[in-house]
Amino acid sequence: MFSAKSFDFLIENRFNNSKEWFHEHKNIYDEHVLKPLTELAIEMTSTIESLDPTIVTTPKINKVLSRIYRDTRFSKDKSLFRESVWLSYKKDKKEFRHYPEFFVVITPQVLMYGCGYYYMMPETVKVMREMIEENHPAWQKALKAYEKQDIFELEGDMYKRTKYPDYPENIRNWLDRKTVCCTKYSTDFDLVFSDKLAQKICEDIVLMKDVYDFLVLCEQKARGVIKYD
Repeated sequence: MFSAKSFDFLIENRFNNSKEWFHEHKNIYDEHVLKPLTELAIEMTSTIESLDPTIVTTPKINKVLSRIYRDTRFSKDKSLFRESVWLSYKKDKKEFRHYPEFFVVITPQVLMYGCGYYYMMPETVKVMREMIEENHPAWQKALKAYEKQDIFELEGDMYKRTKYPDYPENIRNWLDRKTVCCTKYSTDFDLVFSDKLAQKICEDIVLMKDVYDFLVLCEQKARGVIKYD
């Protein structure tokens, strides 16, 4: 399980910003950060595979588990280490780039989990809007699933001015977005430090299956994988 020691390490490691300090304390990272992150991934595997059997679930770094090192090549922030860890469940990125994913992000400040996109291709956004406008059955299921729950909130970049003034607000909330993600934010650290964390996350994310399926279908249509359905 995660503990206060997990967060203490992440904060101190980021503050020291030193490879030497990290390697001197790597045993703490292995025991209190990497081990519970790996265990969380393993506990979530069966649920994720039930949502999409093609998702990669290998509980390893650069597969599902995040790296502790930051990629600073294209960033003004040259800090060496992250202060967060995460799980990223998606299809093989070599073959299915920019597909939606299920994710869990743990930081000393907040727990986040849900499903959606980090980056959504413009072609996919266009297809999504077309499917919403035609009231496609997959969209109907996704909207029903989203509006039936009160755990996740819809977020993602939006246009400053609506392009769909004639639609109800709940539909415009999707149509006016450049990226779509359904996220749960929590500061319940008693949960984060408990053995119920995986169970709670899994219980919640299954509510997003129809949303995930809709986004995958949008992606497949945008890429020409599916032309008719």
